[in-house]
Amino acid sequence: MSTQLTLSVLAVASEVYPLVKTGGLADVVGALPGALASEGIAVRTLLPGYPAVLKALDGAAEVFAFPSLYDGPARLLAARVAGLDLLVLEAPHLYQRPGNPYVDPSGHDWPDNAWRFAALARVGAEVACGRTGAPAADLVHAHDWQTGLLPAYLRYEGGPPSVMTIHNLAFQGQFSADVFPTLGLPDAAWSIDGVEYYGGVGMLKAGIALADAVTTVSPSYAAEIRTPAGGMGLDGLLRARGARLFGILNGIDTGVWNPGTDPHLPEHYTVVRPAAKTAAKAALQARLGLAVDPGALLFGVISRLTWQKGLDLVLTALPTLLGAGAQLALLGTGEHALQAGFAAAAKVHPRQIGCLFGYSEEVAHLIQGGADALLIPSRFEPCGLTQLCALRYGTLPVVARAGGLADTVIDCNEMAVAAGDGTGVMFAPTTQEMLETALLTTFRLWRQPALWQKLRRNAMRTDVSWKRPVARYAALFREVVAGRAA
Repeated sequence: MSTQLTLSVLAVASEVYPLVKTGGLADVVGALPGALASEGIAVRTLLPGYPAVLKALDGAAEVFAFPSLYDGPARLLAARVAGLDLLVLEAPHLYQRPGNPYVDPSGHDWPDNAWRFAALARVGAEVACGRTGAPAADLVHAHDWQTGLLPAYLRYEGGPPSVMTIHNLAFQGQFSADVFPTLGLPDAAWSIDGVEYYGGVGMLKAGIALADAVTTVSPSYAAEIRTPAGGMGLDGLLRARGARLFGILNGIDTGVWNPGTDPHLPEHYTVVRPAAKTAAKAALQARLGLAVDPGALLFGVISRLTWQKGLDLVLTALPTLLGAGAQLALLGTGEHALQAGFAAAAKVHPRQIGCLFGYSEEVAHLIQGGADALLIPSRFEPCGLTQLCALRYGTLPVVARAGGLADTVIDCNEMAVAAGDGTGVMFAPTTQEMLETALLTTFRLWRQPALWQKLRRNAMRTDVSWKRPVARYAALFREVVAGRAA
């Protein structure tokens, strides 16, 4: 443990595991506080008071009341839940809504998202500056576009320093110019150096421009987003941030994701006692209606069904997968055409393709434990967490060479295998033809049982914990705080 003095960090995010989760953002925000504690850094997390969050609070104490926050009363509640020190912004007119935090039941963005998340950022600044009765912070850690205005509030009000983390640059929080007068920012903020972005308000753009440092979730993604091809309109700004943009790999909570203790598996297994993985495979096959066949190569998919994730390529490559006698277990939801395509394929091949549309934490764990390989053919992938879980469970990732996938999986090419290395199969470019080549490579490896077991052991011995990443976060946080104080 670090012997340095404790640093007080306020993390602000729109979701946190295990209270509310739509993707990997929640997992990271939920895992970082515990990991940073080992570095002498105390984290308190501010998040919106969605119904699921308020339901989980037990003995919450009100620390501040806002008579009016975007046309409605609000309260700041403090509680400790699931090992997390939380501040929850209870504002029923903004957050008391069913389902997904960002979209309405018809799948469209909530029309007042600009104010819902401006409120979160505004309150984050009030907390960080010590104006709510809650302790002030030495540093603020803002996550994704929903908190992008937070560095702006802090910068224009002389608050503590901030670090902005980009989990996915594709989601930027862009709104029309008529939002700006309602934000409570000075006129000077309406500029190319502030929150203005192509004549509107750019929330993520504001965070990137005005934070003391910017991080993203893998070194390769940090390089990719500096290019026109990967920068999604923000590459110029990201290049301008230069040495203040850092790529720090994600980790996973190896207590939650542990095949040796996982309550969702029928039997536990470890790298030195791997045989019980076959029980998970049989359970997964039975759960999704597949033929219970230990000899069939079983591919798993745990993903949003979107173009970004390359799931259209999996759909078009199914003849290659099925033709070799393999099976597919899919968990996810997303674009209607993709979901309909997989549903139709499962109807035609019910013993080879099993789908569960939606999300289930239990089934996600069962796929990680029971599949032989995990398909992740993303066209771009900031970091990815499913491949880290797959490595932990000895389920070989089959990945595109993109972002954090390239940083975390060692391709089982001929030289790597000869050297005793390799933890998965990697392909590029991200096309149907190259995915099919990767599938055929995976079949070839599967047909060599001794080699497959060696590669599985390699995967399970990979350090996918927060140990290395959190040391980098801690060093960056201390450097930012020291730089502001100098």
